[in-house]
Amino acid sequence: MKQDVILEAIDVVKYFGTDAGWMSRGPVIQAVAGVSLEVRRGETFAIVGESGCGKSTLARVLMRLLTPTSGDVLFDGRQVSAIQGAELRTLRRDMQFIFQDPFSSLNPRMTVARLVAEPLEIHAPELSVQERRDRVAQLLRQVGLRAEHADRYPHEFSGGQRQRIGIARALASGPKLIIGDEPVSALDVSVQAQVINLLGDLSRDLGLTLVIIAHDLGVIRHMSDRVAVMYLGRIVEIGATEQVFTDPKHPYTQALLAAIPSMDGPVTDHSATVHGEMPSPSDPPPGCRFHTRCPHAQDLCKTKTPQLAAAQDGSHQVACHFAETLQRPHLPQTAPRKSKTAEARFALYRAATEGGTVTHKTHQDDP
Repeated sequence: MKQDVILEAIDVVKYFGTDAGWMSRGPVIQAVAGVSLEVRRGETFAIVGESGCGKSTLARVLMRLLTPTSGDVLFDGRQVSAIQGAELRTLRRDMQFIFQDPFSSLNPRMTVARLVAEPLEIHAPELSVQERRDRVAQLLRQVGLRAEHADRYPHEFSGGQRQRIGIARALASGPKLIIGDEPVSALDVSVQAQVINLLGDLSRDLGLTLVIIAHDLGVIRHMSDRVAVMYLGRIVEIGATEQVFTDPKHPYTQALLAAIPSMDGPVTDHSATVHGEMPSPSDPPPGCRFHTRCPHAQDLCKTKTPQLAAAQDGSHQVACHFAETLQRPHLPQTAPRKSKTAEARFALYRAATEGGTVTHKTHQDDP
């Protein structure tokens, strides 16, 4: 494992259901079908794709919340599936998870103090009650809440504030890596920018590595360093975010970018659009899994599975037989990184920060 790589997936497969002949209760769901990727220390790595593509399942396999059917996951050089006992508790301390719904992920019977202190009780039992209380107050201030919020219950907060509580809870153990499964998709648009920038500030100030699962490409372009595009259980394109956005090589990536609303109007180049629905993961098509919806599919695509390989220009990796020969569609200028609209949106949170330290304000998250 390379020194600059903190998390690595090697040909990870995750199937649900059993294939036991007449004893089988149902079809086998191929949620993740041979995914390999590397996450570098200190970066923000994004995994994007349609609902049902397997990205959330992959995130849970990386965290060892699910056991892979086959393949390996390495964290800091250690094989995740082989870790047991005290070593597993250390893994849980170093890898934390932020869930999509900030309300259902918090126990409504527990105060914020108990919710945030729970990881400390497990991973730092040597702390006294007062030290634990002080640490909780510090964590709440770190995510933009006030220390007195510790005595309230989750239902007393807005959605954005609840997600901040979830982030504080994830930070409590002092992790090296945090995986966020759609961490802002359940929030109002006006609050999303605040939480996104909060994660960015924490990543920079604490040296965290972030893995973000999302379907909002505008969010991903703003906050990630590298991005992997996933379709029906497989990675079809992976590379630096700006390279993938400005020069998408896989037809599916092109379709995702073409679907982003633009002030330039709808896409007029129909070579970038796809039709139909994603096939069932219980019965994926042979060959390239995207060929049933791809406007450029040829006979080879129906029989041979393309492998993820470096593009000829060396910019990033793509899994398409004809990536080098396809004519690039004309895509509108969707959500440019430095557009006035995007900067105004994300300035909502920056206005509440001073020198990277979050000011103790809460009214911004209120509806």
